[in-house]
Amino acid sequence: MGSLRIAIASDHAGHALKEPLKKSLAAMGAAVTDFGAYSKESVDYPDFGFKVAEAVASKEFERGILICGTGIGMSIAANKVKGIRAALCNSTEAARLSREHTDSNVLCLAGRFLDLGAAEEIVKAWLSTEFSGEERHKRRLDKVRRGEERWRG
Repeated sequence: MGSLRIAIASDHAGHALKEPLKKSLAAMGAAVTDFGAYSKESVDYPDFGFKVAEAVASKEFERGILICGTGIGMSIAANKVKGIRAALCNSTEAARLSREHTDSNVLCLAGRFLDLGAAEEIVKAWLSTEFSGEERHKRRLDKVRRGEERWRG
């Protein structure tokens, strides 16, 4: 993994998982920047999802990790940012396939449904898997990019 630059954020429901996960990422050798939330006080997930997605889309960070209660809200918000391919993953297999097939650049996790051990395994699988580069996957991602241009300008 090397010194991969990772942007991370959560809402209040993901805060309890985010804090120890940051330490795990640092132990794996990642350079982690926390975009908030910094407490369990109620906040709006789009504010944090957009921050991380924009940081990844601008190439300031190679990858992003977002955590909310279900992972769904963060996934929806992040995918509104052009160039982001956010994947909600609740298993190592889904994490691996999200990288191999869709070259996901933001991982979304469900803070209410994953314990730290499961989240760490999902993150490890996601970070250690590269995009396969197979023609069928490239073709599909090209269609996604054309859709972004068509609908988002």
